[in-house]
Amino acid sequence: MSTPQQPGGSTTTIIQTAVNENTDKRDIGGFLKRQFQQSLAFGTLIVLVIFFSIASPNFFTFSNIATVLLSTAVIGILALGTTFVIITGGIDLSIGTGMALCAVMTGVIVTNLGLPVWLGVIGGIATGVLMGLINGVNITFLRLPPFIATLAMMMIAGGLALVISNVAPIYFSTSAPDFKKIALGVIIPGIPNAVLITAALAIVAWLVLSKTLLGRYTFAIGSNEEATRLSGVNTRRWTILIYMFAGAFTGVAGIVIASRLDSAQPQIGTGYELQAIAAVIIGGTSLLGGRGSILGTVIGALIMSVLVNGLRIMSIQTEWQNIVVGVVVLLAVFLDSLRNRQRT
Repeated sequence: MSTPQQPGGSTTTIIQTAVNENTDKRDIGGFLKRQFQQSLAFGTLIVLVIFFSIASPNFFTFSNIATVLLSTAVIGILALGTTFVIITGGIDLSIGTGMALCAVMTGVIVTNLGLPVWLGVIGGIATGVLMGLINGVNITFLRLPPFIATLAMMMIAGGLALVISNVAPIYFSTSAPDFKKIALGVIIPGIPNAVLITAALAIVAWLVLSKTLLGRYTFAIGSNEEATRLSGVNTRRWTILIYMFAGAFTGVAGIVIASRLDSAQPQIGTGYELQAIAAVIIGGTSLLGGRGSILGTVIGALIMSVLVNGLRIMSIQTEWQNIVVGVVVLLAVFLDSLRNRQRT
């Protein structure tokens, strides 16, 4: 007589398989061997740094490296949250305009309503979480494809940011002169706070992805959502939680960029979603889901920042910068496709 399978048994297998593919418990060498694309991304980052250092003496200076890290902050924070979504096999196109909406809501709370900065910070993050909730519900209960659901949210968030701000920037200099210190203040000499915030969030994201149930179900849903559901896991609930968690990162990015600019710019978010998604893909996260890492995402974000910064220092025109970045993204997707073909 066979023993009935306990609910969650196959889920455990799926989770363990997914986690084993993304984690090596022995040494960093083994980890890099299992993550060929991530290793390639790190090598690409080193090559770019060496190339731009040779091409321009102004690149490898302390002030410019600090600029690169500061420019990585916003893209990096958005990419960290997006990593969870893409590992599930989903996509989130709303993070760019959503970031602008979160910044505007922070500005309204702090400047228009005259409330304390900490309430504005909570309001901005809550706005991102609410957007994630709506995206998750539309995807899981209304059965909308993630591309369509988040595309609609992208348009709604962009419109709301313009409406709420009356199509004008909201400045913090009068009502909250210290607001800019959130991103531009210095706790460690020479390193802006925005860089420290990004590093702290990267650690949090890594811990959640590798050590918590949310992270394990993120891999499980991306590896085989149907098998996970049949094993007794409420995949709808966990998918919604994943989008909400990613939305919190969108909220933080909105606060950081508003602090960096000392204003909430309602049109600032356009295009950021593509850069963040590109950073995630370049870092080795699979568009098919079930595979990815926080370290890879951080490397991908650094590659994007170094590439753009280096091209600007070399006085390359903006249109050519876009072409180069597009080619890099195509190459990353092509390598991901090759790896997926090898798996099948």
